[in-house]
Amino acid sequence: MSLTIRRARPGEAGLVLSFVRELADYEKLLHEVEATEAGIDAALFGPNPVIFCEIAEWNGEAAGFAVWFVNFSTFSGRAGIYLEDLFVRPELRGNGIGKALLVHLARECTTNGWSRLQWSVLDWNTPSIAFYKSLGAELMDEWTVCRVTGSALTALAQGATR
Repeated sequence: MSLTIRRARPGEAGLVLSFVRELADYEKLLHEVEATEAGIDAALFGPNPVIFCEIAEWNGEAAGFAVWFVNFSTFSGRAGIYLEDLFVRPELRGNGIGKALLVHLARECTTNGWSRLQWSVLDWNTPSIAFYKSLGAELMDEWTVCRVTGSALTALAQGATR
């Protein structure tokens, strides 16, 4: 059994989108996926990429992915990685693929002198929480994620408040 991790290549936006959909289905959020193959392609491979994607291959077949972008900590004064999505196909879990993807991203951080690797996890996802804790991840319970989307985003952009 062999595991390879590599950067997504042009022409693989469809594969990335399929992983996004599989992850969303697992998280019971498939109804929220608006992404398109063209949008993913532009985000990954356009003139100014805004995301990066690592593909994990198990015995030559796509097994999982990690989508990430560079963020910045004003406190440390250095960049870091925000892991947007991490997913391994259910039938391939338990082979070390998720851990290998996180190790790969941790190495990306240390190689570049970046200060942290950060992500969010749904509070009901106890298997993932236990897995992340086993790797040394600190759950930051005192922080609450904030999000503005849809009509609220449009209203805020126009200066309106509720």
